[in-house]
Formats: sequence, C-alpha cells, structure tokens
Amino acid sequence: MTDHLDTQAGRRIAYRRHTGRSGHDFVWLSGFNSDMQGTKVLRLEDWARSRGHGFLAFDYSGHGQSYGRFEEGTVTHWHEDTLAVLDGLTEGCQTLVGSSMGAWMALLAAIARPERVGALVLIAPAPDFTARLMWPGLAPEARKEILETGLHMQPSDYGEPVPLTRALFETGEQHLIMDAPIRFDRPVRILQGLCDTDVPAEHARRLVELITSDDLVYTLVKGGDHRLSRERDITRLINTCAELADG
Repeated sequence: MTDHLDTQAGRRIAYRRHTGRSGHDFVWLSGFNSDMQGTKVLRLEDWARSRGHGFLAFDYSGHGQSYGRFEEGTVTHWHEDTLAVLDGLTEGCQTLVGSSMGAWMALLAAIARPERVGALVLIAPAPDFTARLMWPGLAPEARKEILETGLHMQPSDYGEPVPLTRALFETGEQHLIMDAPIRFDRPVRILQGLCDTDVPAEHARRLVELITSDDLVYTLVKGGDHRLSRERDITRLINTCAELADG
C-alpha cells in the first residue's frame, strides 16, 4: 500500500514500507526519472518480505506517485527527500540500495547521516552524473539551450524525452563528491554492467578508489547494461543483499 510523507520542505513523498522482524532493514533509492515500480525494486521487496527484513521504497518529488513536476526537481530537492524519508520513516541502521542516481543519493545520505547507514549496495552507481556524465555528453546546441532558456528536452532510449534544466546542473555542482575521498567505513557492494553505456565502468572504478571502506566488493557484470534487470542480474542483487543481511 502506498502512503505519503509530508516533508518540512513542503513536498509530498509517496512511499511503501514493510516492517520486518529480522532486525535488518533495506531502503531502496531509485534512479533519475525512475520510480518505485521498477522490476528490481519489486523483486527485492518481495525477497525482503519473504525473509522478514524491513523494506522501504519511495519516489523522489516529481517522480512516480510523489507530488510535484519532474522538471521542477533538483539534485538538492532529491537529496532532501532522501534525508526526510530516512529521518522520518526509519529507525536504526539501514542498508541503502541505490540504483544509478540513487547511488549518489545513498552516498550523500551516508555522508550526512553516517550513524544511520549500516551498508551500501550501489547498482550502476552514478554519483556526480550531472557534471561528469550528462553535461559532457550533451550536444553543444543542447547545452546552449539549457544555459539560455533553462530547459532542454533530451531524447531518451527509455521513453519520452526527459526535461533537463539549468537548475538540475547547477544544484548538481553543489553536491559533487568524487573530487576527494568518500568517508564511509562500513560494507559496500557495487554491481556494475560492463556494457553500460549510460554509466561507464570506469566511473564505478573511480568510485571504488574514493570510498574509504576496506569491506568493499566491486562486481563487474559481463554483458550487463545500465538497468541490470535480467533474471541473473536480479538474482545477483538479491544474493548480495542476503549476504549483507546474514553477515
């Protein structure tokens, strides 16, 4: 069942929450322009319920079932949404499972709330993607349109064109984390597809070098794309989370 959280910032966030009995809780963080109805999150949620683990998934403002317009969202808003959910809907240490941009949100949450994050599972992690991946990949005319008008509709391989705003890139600059060591010393698991054309494997390799944890496992998946939604990819994700829960 979907509920809603009204945040102090005035945004209304849709979420699903299941209270577990195992003492191990997971929070799902979706990617850019994604929501909590994706294949990976639904399968992981089913697994968590079947094992008695707590599970929480939510939609950032402007995404999925949450209120707001996508084009009015920013990196700052989505970071604030993440902290509001973590602070308002969970207790104790959580394992954050972040996909693509969700990995950036998970890392920012781990930095902001180190006592609340017990482990990280990062899938095709895309921290700093606005500056390091998206902006350099835009055509010059698209960059010009963003700078001059504040909006560009970017064609997408996954559906309708995606609104890219000047505010998205400006707020992204305020939350960059890949220019210095990332202080997190609890377990980290990274799953990265070798055939990912959206977030190259080199981006994840750089992240491995920056995270300070000694308990970090980086899994490079041959033939895996950005979504990592094949049956064997989902099985790998579930097994990864099970290993952390049982450890």
